[in-house]
Amino acid sequence: MNTPTLALHESMELHEALNFKTLCLAKSKLMQGLVFDQELKALMQKDVFQSTQQIAELQAIYARAPFQGPVPNSPTPITH
Repeated sequence: MNTPTLALHESMELHEALNFKTLCLAKSKLMQGLVFDQELKALMQKDVFQSTQQIAELQAIYARAPFQGPVPNSPTPITH
């Protein structure tokens, strides 16, 4: 069965969303070390967890892009 592919403009928009979400994840992860308020730190940790899940979902959709290239397993080493 043929798997539908994304149109070129959809692929580019998805790529932009993936880049933006990865940047937000990195910022939340890095800023946790500067935050002393426990409620804010918990909120940032929740954002990191949700962002990681959302990036995985976007990567699954990205696999349907018409161009093929390696998709990294993790968006950035900062999440490990």
